[in-house]
Amino acid sequence: MGTSAIIMMIIAMVTVWGGLGAAMLHLRKHPDEERAPRPLR
Repeated sequence: MGTSAIIMMIIAMVTVWGGLGAAMLHLRKHPDEERAPRPLR
């Protein structure tokens, strides 16, 4: 595998995992209120 292929692979991995991490942080700060389970009475 050439140097350019390794660099492109690293960029793609950082993009995918960075997007996943950003989505997780966003959902943690702003949970979906409509789908949150309601407390039992």
